Amino acid sequence: MTISKVGVVGAGTMGNGIAQVCAAAGFQVTLVDVSTEAIERGLSAVAGSLERLVKKEKLGTADKEATLAHIKGTTRYSDLAGADLVIEAATEKEAIKLRILGEVDGLLAPAAIIATNTSSISITRLAAATGRPDRFIGMHFFNPVPLMTLVELIPGLQTSDDTRTTIEAFATRIGKTAIVARNSPGFAVNRILCPMINEAVFALQEGLASAEEIDRGMMLGCSHPIGPLALADLIGLDTLLSVMEVFYQGFKDSKYRPAPLLAEMVDAGWLGRKSGRGFYQYG
Repeated sequence: MTISKVGVVGAGTMGNGIAQVCAAAGFQVTLVDVSTEAIERGLSAVAGSLERLVKKEKLGTADKEATLAHIKGTTRYSDLAGADLVIEAATEKEAIKLRILGEVDGLLAPAAIIATNTSSISITRLAAATGRPDRFIGMHFFNPVPLMTLVELIPGLQTSDDTRTTIEAFATRIGKTAIVARNSPGFAVNRILCPMINEAVFALQEGLASAEEIDRGMMLGCSHPIGPLALADLIGLDTLLSVMEVFYQGFKDSKYRPAPLLAEMVDAGWLGRKSGRGFYQYG
């Protein structure tokens, strides 16, 4: 099938980034969230991201305006009815995703595809909650979406070969490089990344070194571009905790237990950059 109209559910960090790269590639994008305020924040984030690219001379002003013109923000799910592809990018909570997917599924034409940006939840289980499990796939983007070239594609047990090839081609059209991972908690990248970050939290909790020293050690000793604790702040500590909880429940292996300090910081509302405080303080 040919994809020309794209819906994105969730105007937060991941959703607005996904909307931006799709619009920049020439797709008509409908961005949906629960409130006008959330939509305005999402569109403002896209405009700010594009303006930074203009200032760095990586994008022309005309291209910026064209990209913004390709995005329509709305609070009405019914506005997704004509989409060929809808990408769900809501918070990493299965109950919320299932509710959204059920609502979206009933609006779309039979040939339309639904993708989820989940970073850890079973694609097979989410697909089974829709009436189109063969046209359902995981499409896991990385933050910040406009700058990170990777997207993980995760077929569920029911995903058709046609759906997979269509989404692989779509990923190329929006300037991404795709890898295909089997449906398993965390897929490929987060299966490796999140336990590493969680172990860094354990190291901090046990007083092995300060947050700054842990991050500096991994950057200088392992050539990481950003330290694991600073990366946790960028990802969001609540998201990291949710992923580790999925691992712990899915594998029934104590090596995936979330660090108690991580859970306590989430309880305190210290979620990283988005809350102004995590392992570091911001702005």
